[in-house]
Amino acid sequence: MAKILLLGAGELGKEFVIAAQRLGQYVIAVDSYKNAPAMQVSHEFEVINMLDGEALDAIVSKHKPDYIVPEIEAIRTERLYTYQKQGYCVVPSAKATNYTMNRKAIRDLAAKDLDLQTATYTYASSAQMLKDAVTQIGMPCVVKPLMSSSGKGQSTIKTQADIEKAWLYSQEGSRGDVAEVIVEAFIDFDYEITLLTVTQNNGHTLFCPPIGHRQERGDYQESWQPALMQDHHLKTAQEMAKKVTAALTGNGLWGVEFFISNKNGVYFSELSPRPHDTGMVTLANTQNFNEFELHLRAILGLPIAEITLERNGASAVLLASKNSENPYFENLEVLAKASKTDFRLFGKPTSRPYRRMGVVVCYDAVNSDVTVITQKAKELAQKVKVLP
Repeated sequence: MAKILLLGAGELGKEFVIAAQRLGQYVIAVDSYKNAPAMQVSHEFEVINMLDGEALDAIVSKHKPDYIVPEIEAIRTERLYTYQKQGYCVVPSAKATNYTMNRKAIRDLAAKDLDLQTATYTYASSAQMLKDAVTQIGMPCVVKPLMSSSGKGQSTIKTQADIEKAWLYSQEGSRGDVAEVIVEAFIDFDYEITLLTVTQNNGHTLFCPPIGHRQERGDYQESWQPALMQDHHLKTAQEMAKKVTAALTGNGLWGVEFFISNKNGVYFSELSPRPHDTGMVTLANTQNFNEFELHLRAILGLPIAEITLERNGASAVLLASKNSENPYFENLEVLAKASKTDFRLFGKPTSRPYRRMGVVVCYDAVNSDVTVITQKAKELAQKVKVLP
């Protein structure tokens, strides 16, 4: 039995803990608030501010885990290098976590070091620098905090009047003490995908069937698998994903995001060194192993022979609309009665507008129309209300 210290105890962490429990592993879930989703299914839990390096040090020293598995961005990531030097196994690696928690590091690695096609970009660390950057990049352009997740602090600038609002919003959504933002030229893409990529200690990299997704406010709303795309674009995305994950080193599942332009090809967008929110579609058993099971097996060094598509599927999120200290769900029977449908409620103790509280997953045979499945999931999700 391995001891796993999970840094971040949200809904993705919860599914990871469930996968770990099924294979007899011991998990300590850590987050900044009590009763976080993964804490509800873990053996132990700790409540700390993970941006407090000394508090993080104390937790690692207390539990002496076999694996340190980050699940969120709000971590004092430079400490992970120290833990790795001390002999702890950081997943996928200290380098991977440190680089990908900061958009500047991962974007420069992809564009400058690995020569992957990305959007034209620059950086800004003040409101005036943002104005200069917009002049340089042109409008429309996208502004993202260097440290954030789930679209927090992200906006599109279309007019001069948007610049100041974009700067203020980026600072509200930034995690940690990093004020700098990345400013990207707007890509005229046809669709976007997540390519779940699995790196193993046997050197054999595997790819899940591509996942399509739709976003609002920078956060995913629906995802579907497989995303229909041309073979040569998929091959290019796989080559790019393999190149960037190899440069970051380590074993585990990665969520690699791409923009696909039928005219201009494949653009690398972002990368997460852990299960991805759009990958919750795999909870519909679209694959022989869901993304959380794949992550765990790769971490433990259990060989994964292949990843196979078992059926087509889609996911749609259940969002809260109000602040509440005791949220509950209305119309869940609609989901329970629907054919080829399942759902997960995350168990978050509080709600706020647009907070993700659950997910609906629908599925059908491999030869079915994934567009129809996605529409079904979306319509069902809209019938469920999260109430205060």
